[in-house]
Amino acid sequence: MRKVAEVFLLAENRLLREALIRLLSKRSEVRVVGANSYSPQVHHEIIAARPQILLLDSNGMVFSNATFICTLRSAIKNLRIVMVDMDPDENLFLGAVRAGVVGYVLKDATAMEVASTISAVAAGQAVCPPSLCMTLFRGIAQQIPVAPAITWSSELGLSRREMEMVELLRLRLTNKEMALRLSLSEQTVKNHIHHILRKVGAPNRFSIVAHCENWTRREVQPAPESSQRLD
Repeated sequence: MRKVAEVFLLAENRLLREALIRLLSKRSEVRVVGANSYSPQVHHEIIAARPQILLLDSNGMVFSNATFICTLRSAIKNLRIVMVDMDPDENLFLGAVRAGVVGYVLKDATAMEVASTISAVAAGQAVCPPSLCMTLFRGIAQQIPVAPAITWSSELGLSRREMEMVELLRLRLTNKEMALRLSLSEQTVKNHIHHILRKVGAPNRFSIVAHCENWTRREVQPAPESSQRLD
């Protein structure tokens, strides 16, 4: 017997919510357990419904609140997130993936494709349009592992979180992109960068990485050989 995927719809547009409810109600493998527009309090309703799948529209309000998705994923074990009504925007796609989205459906998708994506995600698969697969592989290949350097953190006085910020600055991410990746608010990211600037003595965010690299090169310079001989 096929397991039914329980879905909560979170979409700003009422017409879109109603259309998705009609669409999904026709599918025997999907059951809608709730639907609403975004608000700072809607997470209580979602947690009470305990869906397997959270189906989001392309509205950016959800991801502007950096703790929203983290709160839901902490409260609902194995919650999986699908976004619908999307444009094939590479940066938007990568930002959604970093935030925890595992299903991505473009706005020209058919009703069957939406339902199939939900079923696949409920079964533990990740789904994205073939046109964006290369974007995903390229984005992962270009990432530099966030591994704070012990020398930097101890000598420059940077915390582990601040060292993560330095590595993300190396990737030239914006404050918003950094906030999404680290599940922080943009204001918190700004505060961390301000502290880093003060600690490393850099004039602006663009020179932070260069200052840290210069410090590392200075620290790893080989010591001059001793002129003493040991008999």
